[in-house]
Amino acid sequence: MSQSHAGRVSIIVPARNEEANIERVVRSLAGQQGVREILVVDDQSEDRTREILEGLKAELPLLHVWHIDSLPEGWLGKTYAVTVAAREAAGDWLLFTDADTEHLPGSLAALLELAEREGVDLLSLSPGQVTPTWWEKAVIPLVYVNLARLYRFEEVSKPGSAAAAANGQYLLIRREVYRRVGGHQAIRDEILEDVELAKRVKGMGGRLLFLPGAAWVQTRMYRTFGEMWRGWTKNLFLIYGGSLGEIFKTWVELCVLDLLPQFLLLVCLMWLLSGRGNAMVLGGALGCLLIVVARHAGYLRAVSRLGFDSRVAPWRLEGALILGALLINSVIAHRIVRRVDWKGRRYSTL
Repeated sequence: MSQSHAGRVSIIVPARNEEANIERVVRSLAGQQGVREILVVDDQSEDRTREILEGLKAELPLLHVWHIDSLPEGWLGKTYAVTVAAREAAGDWLLFTDADTEHLPGSLAALLELAEREGVDLLSLSPGQVTPTWWEKAVIPLVYVNLARLYRFEEVSKPGSAAAAANGQYLLIRREVYRRVGGHQAIRDEILEDVELAKRVKGMGGRLLFLPGAAWVQTRMYRTFGEMWRGWTKNLFLIYGGSLGEIFKTWVELCVLDLLPQFLLLVCLMWLLSGRGNAMVLGGALGCLLIVVARHAGYLRAVSRLGFDSRVAPWRLEGALILGALLINSVIAHRIVRRVDWKGRRYSTL
């Protein structure tokens, strides 16, 4: 395979049934400075993904495409797809990114310069999230606010800290470091492969840089409620490190600090409007109102830091209800049913 020597970054994109996204991500990557090659792996797609990629190949000389016909035993679809491409990559840096992302102009050059200036071995972003529907506005920001508390950007990026995390939607890593930690082959059966890779890099003394990424990359993770339900069911239990204590703590917080004050406020207001209220009911209403306002203000600050539009904040109540249910469902899937479903495949969690 002929290679371009103009850039230093090999970009690797796994794609399974991504006809709605694949052209957008490839074009946004082809317009970046510093690209040596774009390596897309079509993972047994059953839609028009393959056809669209073949059409783009004739137009974009940096684009190279592989088609996977079967998945070897012991591998997950994504880890196998990126491994196929990584074996052929020639760049000094590897950028792993998802097919549902869009890379804003100049982002790769800016982030590569930042990584090299800071002496970073792995740079990862939490991309900006596009949330056009009510259920995306409700759930996605709330999930990412909780993730930012579990994996604080400052702690992950601190060399002396044991915290390690990455987001597979944007993961830029030195090729030599990637190979030293065994690449995705070493974590072939890990559902949360991005976090595991970050742990391995930091465990060998590598430097991580984890940042909010709305200024550079954006993505719409799920196009249907069902996709979102399956995706977070697959990931949430693992994101919390399999800790039932941490999951229960978050679930209680959602109930006690998000749901209960609003419910009690509504009850108090109904009593006051009915004329049966008293000073105690009024005091309860004011107390609940203060909690609701404080939580809303804190949530606004948190979502703004992550690049979300402030208009997602009014959907926090619905988000708390759905996230609470998702946490329970993720525990059931991983600890009782012992399997998760994703993109037409079933994976054991044993």
